[in-house]
Amino acid sequence: MSKNKNIPEETVHQTTAVVLEHGFTNPGVEPHEPERMTNKDAKAAKRAERQVTAWFLLSIVFTIAAIVAYIALPIRDNDMSSVHPNNLFLGLAVGFAFLSIGIGAVHYAKQLMPSHEMQEPRHEVRSSDEVREEAAEILHTANEESGIGRRTVLRRSLIGAAVVAPLPGVVMLRDLAPVSQGLVNPAEKLRHTIWGDKASLRLVQDPDGRPIKASDVQLGSAFHIIPENLNDIENHSQKIIEKAKAAVLLVRLPEDEIVSGAEDGYHGILAYSKICTHVGCPVALVEQHTHHLLCPCHQSTFDIADSAKVVFGPASRPLPQLPITVDSEGYLVSKGDFKAPVGPSFWEIEK
Repeated sequence: MSKNKNIPEETVHQTTAVVLEHGFTNPGVEPHEPERMTNKDAKAAKRAERQVTAWFLLSIVFTIAAIVAYIALPIRDNDMSSVHPNNLFLGLAVGFAFLSIGIGAVHYAKQLMPSHEMQEPRHEVRSSDEVREEAAEILHTANEESGIGRRTVLRRSLIGAAVVAPLPGVVMLRDLAPVSQGLVNPAEKLRHTIWGDKASLRLVQDPDGRPIKASDVQLGSAFHIIPENLNDIENHSQKIIEKAKAAVLLVRLPEDEIVSGAEDGYHGILAYSKICTHVGCPVALVEQHTHHLLCPCHQSTFDIADSAKVVFGPASRPLPQLPITVDSEGYLVSKGDFKAPVGPSFWEIEK
């Protein structure tokens, strides 16, 4: 059933004036669509309600299936074949869980929500008390017409689906600090890297592992660096974790242009963590003229010539510097671990 709101006479006169001035006619409200069966037949409305409820309940089932898939199909160390089924079934279950909520919401809107066309004039941004009272009345009417207040099963199934849907994310995030490891503070695991495991570790290129001499690093060049002891780690998963923490960007600047940080470098050669201190993205875009280092994720910008201090963007602290020197053969080596914790600042938070 179509229902138009009465238009004030003043608005009608204004509209007529605009029509006369510009020479076009007011098209008015489009013809109302044929009345829905759910408006005419109580049984059809009840059937639609059951269908919507079924979609919401199905979402809960898929959410539980996602949690089961995550636990039943774990990603095993040194077994890349276990990654595919884990990602496949987890992704499908989470996707169908949200899809079911979406389908149920659309079906609810199309079959059970009011379908009135309304036409009303613009009003000032700040409404009067009378208009606010009218808005409250409209909300009350909408609640009555939509039936969300009286359709108890449908409402509870929607709330249940919305509450349960985030659980797979909670389970996966919780698994970042597994009980089997005694709930060790994650910050402690990320505070130190394998650069600090041995003295005078050679800087080698990623991925070929070739050591670098100071003479190899020319002005304007940049190298992606890993520690030479990385290949000593046999466990593949652990090796990936340690590489992510120890990754370094090596650059060379004119010595007279370095403001600070030269004491931990070697003749203008500086080494900084590649892990952005904002949310951990890899930082690797070097602007040679300004000596700026850019994170492509959120545009945090660091000044390499001034201890990699933040000059722009959301990062809150400089990139940690790796102290370096050369050995007796002229190869670049580390003098210890990074001078500050790597990665996002929240890693420094103590319990």
